[in-house]
Amino acid sequence: YGLALADANREAQEPTAEILNSDSSLSQHGTKRLQYLQEHATNALVQQGYKPEEIKVERFLNLRYDGTDTAIMIMESPTSTFEKSFEAVYQREFGFTLRGRDVRIDDYRVRALVPGPTPPVPKALSKKDRIGAPIPDDTTRAYFEDGWHEDVPVYKVENLLPGHMVTGPSIIVQPISTVVIELNCEALINANGDLDITVGIDKRKVSEEDEEDTTQIQQDPVQLSIFAHRFMGIAEQMGRTLQRTAISVNMKERLDFSCALFTKGGCLVANAPHIPVHLGAMERAVRYQVEYWNSEGREGLRDGDVLVSNHPQLAGGSHLPDITVITPVFYKGEIIFFVASRGHHADIGGIAPGSMPPHSSKLEEEGAMIVAFKLVRNGVFQEEGITEVLKAPGTIPGSSGTRNLRDNLSDLRAQVAANNAGIKLLQELADEYGLHHVQAYMNFIQQNAETSVRNMLKDFAKKHSKRAHAVDYMDDGSKIELAIDIDEETGSAKFDFTGTGPQVLGNHNAPPAVTYSAVIYSLRCLVAQDIPLNQGCLAPIEFVIPEYTLLNPSNDAAVVGGNVLTSQRVVDVVLKAFQACAASQGCMNNLTFGDSEFGYYETIAGGAGAGPNWDGTPGIHTHCTNTRITDPEILERRYPVLLREFSIRKGSGGKGEHPGGDGVVRELEPLRTLTMSILSERRTLHPYGMNGGEEGSTGRNLLIRKNGIVVNMGGRCSGSMNVGERLRVETPGGGGYGPIPATSS
Repeated sequence: YGLALADANREAQEPTAEILNSDSSLSQHGTKRLQYLQEHATNALVQQGYKPEEIKVERFLNLRYDGTDTAIMIMESPTSTFEKSFEAVYQREFGFTLRGRDVRIDDYRVRALVPGPTPPVPKALSKKDRIGAPIPDDTTRAYFEDGWHEDVPVYKVENLLPGHMVTGPSIIVQPISTVVIELNCEALINANGDLDITVGIDKRKVSEEDEEDTTQIQQDPVQLSIFAHRFMGIAEQMGRTLQRTAISVNMKERLDFSCALFTKGGCLVANAPHIPVHLGAMERAVRYQVEYWNSEGREGLRDGDVLVSNHPQLAGGSHLPDITVITPVFYKGEIIFFVASRGHHADIGGIAPGSMPPHSSKLEEEGAMIVAFKLVRNGVFQEEGITEVLKAPGTIPGSSGTRNLRDNLSDLRAQVAANNAGIKLLQELADEYGLHHVQAYMNFIQQNAETSVRNMLKDFAKKHSKRAHAVDYMDDGSKIELAIDIDEETGSAKFDFTGTGPQVLGNHNAPPAVTYSAVIYSLRCLVAQDIPLNQGCLAPIEFVIPEYTLLNPSNDAAVVGGNVLTSQRVVDVVLKAFQACAASQGCMNNLTFGDSEFGYYETIAGGAGAGPNWDGTPGIHTHCTNTRITDPEILERRYPVLLREFSIRKGSGGKGEHPGGDGVVRELEPLRTLTMSILSERRTLHPYGMNGGEEGSTGRNLLIRKNGIVVNMGGRCSGSMNVGERLRVETPGGGGYGPIPATSS
């Protein structure tokens, strides 16, 4: 057993940089290199004492499409060419192929192996040797996939004889382990006394006829929890796929993306714990695409289509750098769900590198705009079409097309691959439980979230008031006002933003989808139960957001700052209305830099607000942002900057019984002339304290010149910085909660 049965193997690998021949054959050079590696690996095993005739050889090519970054190791097959095998694997992993693109060889690889010994096959038991079910040693209550079972047989392995057949559900106890025989499985004790387990057909699966007859599925609390975690697990797996296959620092390192599952009508069902400001807005994006492509005169959706959009006002986006990729999930020829991933692309064109210009006044100045486009059509990635879209801002005077086209295309392919991973897992879930069952629990999960929010609102109305009100201001004086009226009987509520200031000439206007995201996030935080964030959280809520205000601007208004600044202030206003906690830093401290060749973007942490029974956390991304910050080693290796300081800004949190969290200090020095931009808030107005707690400190953005002169850049600034100059960002602290305790003499 164990290592004694392992194969003996030796691998040899050699890098190269070649194009695979158009007929998928190896070049003369490639044939020689594989032959050399084969001889090298084989000789290594011969020197260990193995005979040449015992040795098997497997040959591989590490292949990728020209211009892409993800290589796939393909083994030589007697029934297929390298190129066909590569295309099949690429289609399976990414959900599309790149037709007409050369295939590059990155490595030659050979594995020589000697198969380990095969353990003796136990003597087959004849029918007369099978002695049926043994007598249980005990019974117990246990939970299996179909619910609780009261009298599950328990067997001790020493009492089982060859020929005994144990049918699931049951439990077999061994001296050092326990074996669970699942439903529709059976274990035969073979002639050696080992367990030979047969996994049978899942009888819970429903046929098409049975499914049509299924009129009602009873909600089970344990199954509800299982399905909630299954759905969230699928979204998390999508996120891992996106991180693994993306190339940009923004997605691979900072994890500035979100993945989620939606009903066929576009309602958010489950998401991974990614970026809160994305998640509520994505539902609007999916619904818009469903309506757009299914409207009269449109071509509709087919298996193999993938959609892309980013327009904040028209298509449910958050801001233009956040590009949403949406894929319909087909099952037996019909759309049953949608999966979507939204990722922040570090540059999509516009008037400033990083596509986060501090002084934009029109949406067209902020980068490429996509209302509706098929990124993949019939399984083919539309590279030319999306490249044209991403380069389009370059036709506008003063603007540039994307400065990171290679990263854009690679990350869009990664988003398609992430969606493809979610599709496979959802289809497997439908196969496992039956589509009707899966859809029923999607509805139950949303109903559970709705009930939890209604109960929270009822409790607040009983303990405090049926009406709540809060006001806060942006640094330019723009007002955000919220009145909440709660129906104590039903738990419904109206969130009325009447009184909010008009849209601004700047870019911190926020499309309605951002407000929905901020509210759904806040409600989820206020609910005590562990529920997934989904559309059910907003079911009890009626919104009133007057047109042409800061939170509902016109279609051409600049909005790049609304997603990252105003969203944070909306959360502060909602939490202030519910008297939940003091204000957090109220900002994402958006830093971008670059030149004509690249653009880089990051958000910088600050202080979290304190609450009734907790201190604010220092140096953390708060509320609507949930990203990492780029590691210093990666930042300095991949970009021409030095990180001079990254530290906690001591004393910046508001004092109180529970003090607010401190902000941070981040100081960068360019190694060549770069355009650096900062888009920030809470540089004038302090994060509020609550219930006697003090305010948090405001932030500062400072330019330190070569001669040592320090210049305050203000909250929003963009300009050229030279070698030897430094940008110092001091982020706000969080507000304190409760009066400062009196000190004893």
